Amino acid sequence: MPDLSRRRRLLVLAICCMSLLIVSLDNTILNVALPSIQHELHASVAGMQWTIDAYTLVLAALLMLSGSTADRLGRRRIFLVGLVVFAVGSLLCSLAPGLQWLVVFRMVQAVGGSMLNPVAMSIITNTFTDPRERARAIGVWGGVVGISMAAGPVIGGLLVQSVGWRSVFWINVPIGALAFFLTLRYVPESRAPQPRRVDPVGQLLVIALLGSLTYAIIEAPDAGWTSPEILVFVVVALASLAGLIAYERRRREPLIDLRFFHSVPFSGATVVAVCAFAALAGFLFINTLYLQNIRGLSALDAGLYMLPMAGMTLIFAPVSGRLVGNRGPRLPLLLAGMAIGASGLLFAAFDAQATNALLFTGYVLFGIGFGLVNAPITNTAVSGMPRAQAGVAAAVASTSRQVGQSLGVAVIGAVLAGGAHAAASADAFVAAGRPAWWIIAGCGAAVLLLGALTTGRWAKATADRTATLFGDGARGQQAADARS
Repeated sequence: MPDLSRRRRLLVLAICCMSLLIVSLDNTILNVALPSIQHELHASVAGMQWTIDAYTLVLAALLMLSGSTADRLGRRRIFLVGLVVFAVGSLLCSLAPGLQWLVVFRMVQAVGGSMLNPVAMSIITNTFTDPRERARAIGVWGGVVGISMAAGPVIGGLLVQSVGWRSVFWINVPIGALAFFLTLRYVPESRAPQPRRVDPVGQLLVIALLGSLTYAIIEAPDAGWTSPEILVFVVVALASLAGLIAYERRRREPLIDLRFFHSVPFSGATVVAVCAFAALAGFLFINTLYLQNIRGLSALDAGLYMLPMAGMTLIFAPVSGRLVGNRGPRLPLLLAGMAIGASGLLFAAFDAQATNALLFTGYVLFGIGFGLVNAPITNTAVSGMPRAQAGVAAAVASTSRQVGQSLGVAVIGAVLAGGAHAAASADAFVAAGRPAWWIIAGCGAAVLLLGALTTGRWAKATADRTATLFGDGARGQQAADARS
């Protein structure tokens, strides 16, 4: 990629952030629309879970492929294709005649989405080569998630209340079109000098692992954990995981290079991403149902209720980026873990739904925690891999996020479905949701613990040893990132 002026680099960052905006808006708006979709399409809890997880599963399964394909064929080219497919998928979702078709069209959306965020992050990584400047750019990138959280529930509430749930997909079309034409005009093309080969066996094993595991979790409350159907999918998931590890170890250019997980900071960032985004997905899922189905709020009022969480994410995401750039990832990770854990604990042990004061306190704490966690995840993951493989590096971080969201919706939804069949009253719903809040609190505790364990001297030493596996270029990059 040619050297760009500071103004051009910032413009490229803004264009890439537009892709994150439409993907993030889609998630937050859809959560607000879930009760309306449930009522109109007569969906069960499992049906609502599939509306979300059909998207996140396909996204997680294809992110690695999209990242490596962009490194090979051109990042701008794949980014443009992703914008078109995502916009077309969104339009199809708005026309879905039933729940099954909506799930299918969400999968089309996900195919386009898989070409957006990891490829955009790859473009950003190659545009902002200075570690400090890159950390700040990633902080801005994370701040866009906060913008989507702040705007998504309100915009979604307005659209659902005034036009209907189908309109929540319309907003992606004009934003996607604008991003398409700006990308053609201002984003330069770039490729990896030595892109990875396609790994079809590894790709199929990833799809089998994620799909079978999520299916088992979502359908188990109705089918029963010991039913033959669920046991078969559990066995398929375990066999796929074992096969993936064995196969990827032997492949010269694997879909997932397991050597990177020798680095404790890189491995920690991956697990932190899963925990943090599982907590986010569970948080949004349970609160949307509670505010609209139990409290009886309109879609707009429910969106306004969640503004404290969204606002804190908007404020603390860029703060986290600056902290990572100036002091490293340790402090924001520790603070994020404490805030997310405290939020979950407030709902699980102190019935935060009892009063609005406690409810909003829990929302504020969660927003602070989630705002702080995104930048250190991305920075650590990208810094731990050679810049020439930036598409793969970004895809690893993005895949971890999507896996977390899939598992969060699957697990939290399964907990609610298992205990909320008769939870028509507020007290019954709160009781059924208490185990879900303990899970969210546990996710926060995991972020706190991993933040402490994966950012010390021992952890950095493992990163240095891992860098030697990839040659002097990777080692020099990691050393520069560590000094920043």
